Amino acid sequence: MPKQCFGKSHVPLSPAVRAGDFVYVSGQVPVGSDGLVVKGGIAEQTEQVLQNVKAALALAGCVMDDVVKTTVWLEDARDFGTFNTVYARHFPQDPPARTTVESRLMIDIKIEVEAVAYRPV
Repeated sequence: MPKQCFGKSHVPLSPAVRAGDFVYVSGQVPVGSDGLVVKGGIAEQTEQVLQNVKAALALAGCVMDDVVKTTVWLEDARDFGTFNTVYARHFPQDPPARTTVESRLMIDIKIEVEAVAYRPV
């Protein structure tokens, strides 16, 4: 089965790509539908990022419960506790495997999240 790309972006990437039974979601940043970084701190930015992950998953017919792995980049490791509280609300049962690292990010944001989902076709 060839890969299938979903959605469009203003940069050279696909928001979501299906390869067999797996869906790969590109790193999502805290940008709202207006194209601007959401105002607020790590809680508000985490909420927006996870809403963006959810929307990218939906393009490929997936939901948050299908996520098996996430990778999270935090601009400041001291934000981990607040981030974790918001993240837990989006994965209340059987959360996916996760890697979280502190990293300088490409734009002035506090967080970026990518995801891998499993949903057999």
